[in-house]
Amino acid sequence: MKGWVKGLGAAVLVAGVGLWASADWLKLHAPGLLAGPIAPNRPVVWAAGPEAAPAAARPANIILIVADDLGWNDISLTGEGVAGTATPNIDRVGLEGVQFDNGYAGNATCAPSRAALLSGRYATRFGYEFTPTDTRLPDWFPTGLFRPDAMFARNIAHADGDWDQKPVFNEAEAAKAAPPGDKGMPSSEITIAEQLQGRGYHTIHLGKWHLGEARGMRPEDQGFDESLGFIIGGQLFLPENDPNVVNSRQDFDPIDKFLWANLPFSVQYNGGPRFAPDRYMTDYLTEQALAGIRANRNRPFFMYLAYNAPHTPLQALKADYDALSEIKDHRLRVYAAMVRALDRGVGRVLDELKRQGLDENTLVVFTSDNGGAHYVGLPDLNKPYRGWKATFYEGGTKVPFMMRWPGRIAPATRVAAPVSHFDIYATASAVAGAALPDDRPVDGVDLLPHVLGTATGRPHETLFWRSGDYRVVRHGDWKLQTLLDPAEPLLFDLAADPTERRNLAAARPDKLAELQGLLAAHDARQKKPGWASLVRAPIAIDRPLGTLPVKGEDYVYWSN
Repeated sequence: MKGWVKGLGAAVLVAGVGLWASADWLKLHAPGLLAGPIAPNRPVVWAAGPEAAPAAARPANIILIVADDLGWNDISLTGEGVAGTATPNIDRVGLEGVQFDNGYAGNATCAPSRAALLSGRYATRFGYEFTPTDTRLPDWFPTGLFRPDAMFARNIAHADGDWDQKPVFNEAEAAKAAPPGDKGMPSSEITIAEQLQGRGYHTIHLGKWHLGEARGMRPEDQGFDESLGFIIGGQLFLPENDPNVVNSRQDFDPIDKFLWANLPFSVQYNGGPRFAPDRYMTDYLTEQALAGIRANRNRPFFMYLAYNAPHTPLQALKADYDALSEIKDHRLRVYAAMVRALDRGVGRVLDELKRQGLDENTLVVFTSDNGGAHYVGLPDLNKPYRGWKATFYEGGTKVPFMMRWPGRIAPATRVAAPVSHFDIYATASAVAGAALPDDRPVDGVDLLPHVLGTATGRPHETLFWRSGDYRVVRHGDWKLQTLLDPAEPLLFDLAADPTERRNLAAARPDKLAELQGLLAAHDARQKKPGWASLVRAPIAIDRPLGTLPVKGEDYVYWSN
């Protein structure tokens, strides 16, 4: 009997140790494990427009193409291309239309940037200040038992490393935070899609959403007649073990670990059951965009084509990887191959417009939601600018931004004045003949008069950015960055110092005071964040994640 009891005790002990050892693994993988089944691929039948085009002139179609974490230096029009890899099709948009030399994202991370883009307003006007964690669990799951958003933030805050700057996790806010899936763009916001829908446009969303998972916040609730993509902020590009994919894991990055553990390879059509695409995600979204163009060739349409490339997890189509054999570094080669697929997709969209006779009646906009990310572990993504995604240095907010409209916009047009993503809203509204909402401030302006040379002055004299205690203003050519850590204000003259290397705060107290006043006045007009920041993460300005710290290096703390 004693032996039996001892054996049972040993078994319980072993089981307990096993559960304890696997607890972190279970927490890391829980959102993915509990997300539900994914059906095999099925065809998508896009709602068809009229069989014949109307005899009368119709408004121009609008296609908004947004890349994910594409850096300034990642394309050959604005930089060198990844390891010298050309992007001829993306370049076509700017070369055959207009390139904005100072095009800015509305924020330096995915979700708030997209909220500004689709609403035409500073996202801080409606409390969308931080990116929600993509970790929605089934309704039956007790969130009091396990909060994946808190776990995600804690995972970043407890990241290993020898750097003196450590992330800070907000335990108190995590304990009372709303479920992550309920954080999103309020349904009271009037999106571009709703604006154009009201003018008779058929509206299509493809790819990444990242603006809320709850009903009322999803694309089909925010003005899109049809939506095919993923509600959360990312997906795999192919299953990890697919023979046609080449993977690059970033073991130094806690975000990358979370993505590999949880992201599926799936899409939804109009909020229906999830199913698997039939090819590499970038190519799948392109193929569906072409089908959407064909289905709507005889009526005005708005297409929001939101690729998730080249955001992590880094996965390249093997054919693209093999085509870049001159690149010897594996991670760099995978990343370059992802941009290659993105460029191919843009080219196929432009070619399909030509094939369908829609080329001269379609405004195509191409941009990225923010700058290249430090957590990719590659240098020079935003060269020559300093900073990354999750910083308000130029490298985090200055993005490729171009428009193409043959017959209306002259080839090789350049606009040097600062413009913002939220200008796309007002521009699209003007193209469609839609009046801007008069019950709220709209921060964007119609860019076409500035592109066509019929407007005088700059579209904006002042632009603002905010994430927690990190607040920034650009006024004319002067830029002020303010933070709690580091506490010293950073004042730059971008006309003389576009890469933000000479802090003039001490030398120009007059200009510092002027911009501080503008920033304070702007903050007073913004709304309190809709949810609290759970983590303050340090970002080194001049080196990517996964590299050794440098004594005395510049950094910022990013709140999210």
